Amino acid sequence: MRKFIYLISPNKISKNFYKDLDQVLASKKVKYFQLRLKSYPKSKIIRIGKKIRKITRKYKVNFIINDFPDLVSKIKADGCHLGQSDGSIKNSKKFLKTNKIIGVTCHGSKKLISAALEDKPNYLALGSFFKSKLKPNAKRAKRNLIVWCKRKSKIPIVGIGGINNKNYKSLIKFGLNYLAISSFIWNNPRLKPKDAIKKFN
Repeated sequence: MRKFIYLISPNKISKNFYKDLDQVLASKKVKYFQLRLKSYPKSKIIRIGKKIRKITRKYKVNFIINDFPDLVSKIKADGCHLGQSDGSIKNSKKFLKTNKIIGVTCHGSKKLISAALEDKPNYLALGSFFKSKLKPNAKRAKRNLIVWCKRKSKIPIVGIGGINNKNYKSLIKFGLNYLAISSFIWNNPRLKPKDAIKKFN
């Protein structure tokens, strides 16, 4: 089975989270796991990250830290993800070894995509393609942007924003490499995380 999910953490880490994460990664569908904790101090992110690192290693999942390239080596993660306000790829490389992964958010902008490609990231994140609980005010991206980006570069593309079991196949048809999913897995009112991940094939 090809791993095609880019899983993003919930905003808050509960006691049950580590068990849930283990069960979700056991599906063997997840290629990347991103720790995204906007309101946590760095010391707490490091503690949580070290616990997660053991689980991602077990399932050979790439562990990505959102926003903080300086924490990658402390957690022994595989790389970092940068938003447009999180500093440049060039500056991030100062904190990272050459084999580390760097991904960057380009929203729905051809201009941002072109600028990012000059700095040679490992993947691009495009979106929001649907209404997102994680980022309710995010601008929508058009699906033909995926096609345009594929013509420009062979770099993997991660689709973000409101992706669920009913809309994900429409993005894959446009050539998307990975689906960024968070709320459907962690905040699903009907399904536990281990059951929610089964809805993606």
